[in-house]
Amino acid sequence: MKESMSSSRLLNNAGAAGAAFGAISVAYMFLSQPLTGEGAGVWSTVINFILWAAKFIGCIFLMRFFMKRFVRKYGVTDNSVTMRFGIATAFFSALIFSAVTLANVLIINPRLIKELMDIVYQAYGSMLDSNTMSMLEKIEGSMPQIMFFSNMIYCFLYGTLLSAILSRNIPPKDPFANCSTDSINTEE
Repeated sequence: MKESMSSSRLLNNAGAAGAAFGAISVAYMFLSQPLTGEGAGVWSTVINFILWAAKFIGCIFLMRFFMKRFVRKYGVTDNSVTMRFGIATAFFSALIFSAVTLANVLIINPRLIKELMDIVYQAYGSMLDSNTMSMLEKIEGSMPQIMFFSNMIYCFLYGTLLSAILSRNIPPKDPFANCSTDSINTEE
């Protein structure tokens, strides 16, 4: 028996799906964090890339799975409802991941930003003038907020684009749905 669809059900299902996406992104962040830094070698970079690719492809298949499950459960026949579900899922996922990233740089690993800025200074320090160096030092205090909003925007836009692409065929469109036998003209 298929249940009827309402905005609260859409948001509840999107919240659950967004939590799954957020958990995957958070797991990737904490798994890849030890692999980056000053002592990162070639194998660390390769493993980090493999983890990133698995997360990227996994998110595509997971979004497709959640959208199809949503359509099956509620009998949604409109692609726009499926896209709204995907956008809401992207928003909740982005919010969870950005909040955990903010907590990571402020509470869990507060020296992370300093380490990242030291890497930038070592890599590009000889090419930067004193004005640029002083501006980077000023930005360092705002990096948690910058990271929160940049992650939020990136993840939301990625999820929105993904849901726009996937919702075009979820639910599948029947090209012959509006045809009737009366409108077919045959020559005799």
